[in-house]
Amino acid sequence: MGKVEKVKKYFHELSPGQLKQLGMLQELYQEWNARINVISRRDMDHFYERHVLHSLSVMKLVRFKPGTRIMDVGTGGGFPGIPLAICFPDCRFLLVDSIGKKIRVVREVAAGVGLNNVEALQVRAEEVRGRFDFVVSRAVTALPGFMKWMEGKVAPGGVNDIPNGVLYLKGGDLQEEIRSLAMPVEVYPLSRFFDEPFFETKKLVHLYGRSSKKFSDKSNSS
Repeated sequence: MGKVEKVKKYFHELSPGQLKQLGMLQELYQEWNARINVISRRDMDHFYERHVLHSLSVMKLVRFKPGTRIMDVGTGGGFPGIPLAICFPDCRFLLVDSIGKKIRVVREVAAGVGLNNVEALQVRAEEVRGRFDFVVSRAVTALPGFMKWMEGKVAPGGVNDIPNGVLYLKGGDLQEEIRSLAMPVEVYPLSRFFDEPFFETKKLVHLYGRSSKKFSDKSNSS
């Protein structure tokens, strides 16, 4: 299984079938990357750390319940959407990107690992209709601009252990971006969860529509 053992180190609960699917990803991306460049060669050398583990860091905050609807905005080659879809087969994922060749790779990789809970669309995020329980994304743009795109895209309430909202993966100092957002925000350094130096500056940001005592208590104790 090779480097997928790095995933197993942090997520013991994954089934053999899920680990097998995750283990198939690097070869599929290498194959497609040779035709359509969606991942840099340098990142391919650290594929499970920089793409798969980074995507699965969302699982350190929430385990999506069956039926949860998730949109991955600016998915690129399928991150974080495809690794999350493998781990949550009973949830529905919509992966969107404005670049058609990237969406082609997403569709082919999803088919290659046998996912039937993923839809991939070439579309701008602002043009997507409907609401989702969560929006996930990896550093598409500055948070204030991103949240403008997301107006009306997140359904209120929710049945998961944290409120419905945006789960945004980004590195660096985010204080300036967050300061201008008039909504509850929780920031989680990924170095809490992973030992690798890559994660030292990476963060998971949860933005949601209203405060939740249940979530506040949980986050304060973490």
